[in-house]
Amino acid sequence: MQYQILIADDEQDIVTMLQSFFESKGYAVLTAKNGNEAVTQSEKQPDIILLDINMPGTDGLSVCKRIRDYVSCPILFLTAKIEDADKVKGFAVGGDDYITKPFSLAELEARVAAHLRREMRRRTEGKIKFDDTLSIDYADRSVTYKDRPINFAKKEFDIIELLSQNAGQVFDRERIYETVWGYDSDGDSSVVTEHIRRIRAKFIEAGREANIETVWGCGYKWRK
Repeated sequence: MQYQILIADDEQDIVTMLQSFFESKGYAVLTAKNGNEAVTQSEKQPDIILLDINMPGTDGLSVCKRIRDYVSCPILFLTAKIEDADKVKGFAVGGDDYITKPFSLAELEARVAAHLRREMRRRTEGKIKFDDTLSIDYADRSVTYKDRPINFAKKEFDIIELLSQNAGQVFDRERIYETVWGYDSDGDSSVVTEHIRRIRAKFIEAGREANIETVWGCGYKWRK
């Protein structure tokens, strides 16, 4: 299977280097030199995106926020330097990982491959109907209510997936963060609260209360 990767960076040397590298590894490569081009290219539904944070004009964080409603693939931020607060912002808008410049191509390839393997595992899972109105298809990462889709950003769906596949089990914020974002991520578990707030808001907008319950002092669970 040939994966399609989108590389978005305003430094042409980096784009050229990464394009040549990933093409040599068998990837189909899309490129963008600014945020607007990245948004346009993302409509082609790549399997994974490498997104520079510090592009002029529309930066990487803004791009990620704009495309997360229709792009579910992993997004890896490229950045020369990053503060903890910026990492939290990046994860909150739907980013999956950070790669700090200058980076090792071998490490970058390994992280890309790891994210793609995780996506493939998720796509092999099936569809579950929770009642007469709500169903979740884990293969194409979709949620439908009364046969109408509810659009969730990638990390929002990841949380739904974790909780719904373990209905009745309580997960604290730290465990949700470690499972969804990864043990080696450098963000903050406080982003979990914001993601769950957005999930609930989208369910309510669709006309249904979310199955996610708060267990005070403990965490969250999916109501059976």
